[in-house]
Amino acid sequence: MESFRTKIKEIRILMGNIVAIVGRPNVGKSTLFNRLVESRQAIVKEVSGVTRDRLYGRGEWNGYEFSVIDTGGYIRGSDDIFEGEIRKQVEIAINEASVILFVVDVMAGIIDLDEIVAQILRKTKKPVFIVANKVDNTERVGLSSEFYALGLGDVYDISAVNGSGTGDLLDELVKHFDKDDKTVNEKDHLPRFAIVGKPNVGKSSLINALIGEERNIVTNISGTTRDSIDTRYKAFGFDFMLVDTAGIRKKAKVTEDIEYYSVLRSVRAIEESDVCIFMIDATEGLQKQDLHIFYIIEKNSKGVVVLVNKWDLVEKDHMTMKHYEDKIREQLAPFNDVPILFTSTINKQRIHKTLETAMDVYENRTKKIPTSEFNELMLDIVHQTPPPAMKGKYIKIKYCQQLPTHAPSFAFFCNLPQYIGDSYKRFIENKLREHYNFSGVPIKIFFRKK
Repeated sequence: MESFRTKIKEIRILMGNIVAIVGRPNVGKSTLFNRLVESRQAIVKEVSGVTRDRLYGRGEWNGYEFSVIDTGGYIRGSDDIFEGEIRKQVEIAINEASVILFVVDVMAGIIDLDEIVAQILRKTKKPVFIVANKVDNTERVGLSSEFYALGLGDVYDISAVNGSGTGDLLDELVKHFDKDDKTVNEKDHLPRFAIVGKPNVGKSSLINALIGEERNIVTNISGTTRDSIDTRYKAFGFDFMLVDTAGIRKKAKVTEDIEYYSVLRSVRAIEESDVCIFMIDATEGLQKQDLHIFYIIEKNSKGVVVLVNKWDLVEKDHMTMKHYEDKIREQLAPFNDVPILFTSTINKQRIHKTLETAMDVYENRTKKIPTSEFNELMLDIVHQTPPPAMKGKYIKIKYCQQLPTHAPSFAFFCNLPQYIGDSYKRFIENKLREHYNFSGVPIKIFFRKK
């Protein structure tokens, strides 16, 4: 147990220079975050409580690279379950950061919640910058002087919307940074595992169980996670990025525009991943909406590991798991050569087996077969079972090779590719899977004119 705890301490989101953006709700923290990381990674809307988890991005200024943490608005004294969790996330972000940006609203002035946040920040020894946001025109310049009363040092006028003042802020910010930040873009070269599924199947719980801390907010209310959140996992010989995503709903059920953008970002997370850890609810089984998500994964040629979560809630005997697995494979056909694991994030049952399996699938997806070996094997199979003749014409396959693509794709060169049907393509794929381990990976077969 001690060894396990020691290893868990090694799991970090490895960043050198870290900037945390904090403040009360609806002062423009996420807009500033998007400005600093030069993207629209954080969802922005004029409603408090849109940002819930800590969201990480990467910024650069004058040769200094740094990580940025966007947090939910700090609220105290609320009974709302999300606001209680947001408070915890803000406090964790402050502990992680090397520099803190305290964002306030120049139009509203100092209010009670600003005082509460300032009281917390006075206890930290880390550099704190008061950022007076919404100075969108010259008439608002100078209105920020009252924020000096918070006793946290200099105040910087900015407009996160149009970018004015952010250059001066960043000039001062980078003075507190280490220019030799060795973690720059390191995560871009790591395998990316996206955890996907319907709302409330346990995606955030899985990440929290793996890293041993409450990295993501978890409640029993679907839709808690709205942004796609990256976490680097480095322990037990593993090193990769875990991406927690918002649950993907049917279009007819996506009513909030915020949730609509969350679903889009979940789809984008699938597109940018290497392997998808596809979670389904054991108490509900594989439903139509689950299949919709699976088809998105398959369409994008991503590796997949199927996780049947909440297995602890299912009444079972010695044959339950086999029957359940057989039914899932039947529903996933024709692409059913996928690993299926039965887990419980609450009991931490088989969660580390999930990582081993995801890494195996990643290796399957990046596998390269030498052309000479591939030709020797497949041409012999084609010779024994050639494509059926069409309109009295015989199809002759002369050469084959693996294509230089991110996902396994194979080209077979022949005289009449237009006469080869889907059944023969499936035959070739099955033979490929018999001889090579492509478990969890969609395969693309192309027949081309020689």
